[in-house]
Amino acid sequence: MTASEENVTNYFSRPATASETAFSPRGRFYGKTKAFIERTLSHLYVGDWPGRLWGRIPGTTEVRVIRHELTLRAPSEVRRPPLRLAFASDLHLGPTTPRRLLDRAFAELEKLAPDVIAFGGDYVFLAATDARAKELEARVRDVPARFKVAVLGNHDLWTDHRRIEDALTRAGATVLVNDAIRLPAPHDDVAILGLDEPWTGAPDGPRAIAACGDATTRIAIAHAPDALPHLEGDVALLVCGHTHGGQVALPRRPLYVHGRYGKRYPFGMHAIEGGHLFVSRGLGGVEIPVRLFAPPDVALFSIS
Repeated sequence: MTASEENVTNYFSRPATASETAFSPRGRFYGKTKAFIERTLSHLYVGDWPGRLWGRIPGTTEVRVIRHELTLRAPSEVRRPPLRLAFASDLHLGPTTPRRLLDRAFAELEKLAPDVIAFGGDYVFLAATDARAKELEARVRDVPARFKVAVLGNHDLWTDHRRIEDALTRAGATVLVNDAIRLPAPHDDVAILGLDEPWTGAPDGPRAIAACGDATTRIAIAHAPDALPHLEGDVALLVCGHTHGGQVALPRRPLYVHGRYGKRYPFGMHAIEGGHLFVSRGLGGVEIPVRLFAPPDVALFSIS
């Protein structure tokens, strides 16, 4: 039995809508209250008007590009160019994310022209409709990167996650669920691993680490900072999203962030045992379209 099949047993049952009867979500912690809220919002937000309205306010669709130069790789007699890794998370295609914001974010990613682009999950808010899956596929496909990798977020596991995975795969991305890929030369010392969603999924750190083989540099992608206890000490860099930087925050700190490690590391770069943790504020929004003192971002790491 695969990890994905095993995860299905962790799903907390909820009444299915007509559009959901053909699949079995595998995300935990989706109770009746959450289901009621999201179904209510799906009716209130018909036509995606909140995101369109929010996107008309000056400055709301600007996207920061955060850049970091890191020395992570072991000394080698082989001369290797820096590895350029881009990261984007929390697209939240749906009614609370302005399309213009995502247009700008993906335009920035195209200009970065990374060797590898990693996506940190939560591709949708509310249902993974066919239209949102097609938009996700088109956006990911058009980013000019030799390698594309992706993990899933909690919102993805609460909907038709297989539709999301299929869209990412068609776009050329490898969806990593407690698994890893090894890069070819000149970056064949690097493995990129993806952990299953640490809150609602079934994360298996040892399995993901084992999939890296004898790579001397391990870079981890996960949806949320709560992946840290599964990987700390075994990776040189962990990149994740999920927190939105609080989405609505005070000038120096978020008002509320979900998760034990999200509260400790709500955004930015942090030192961890054996390496670094980077937490993106992500791009889109949930429940409400508003962001305050939590500007959307994408990141580029130059790794030597």
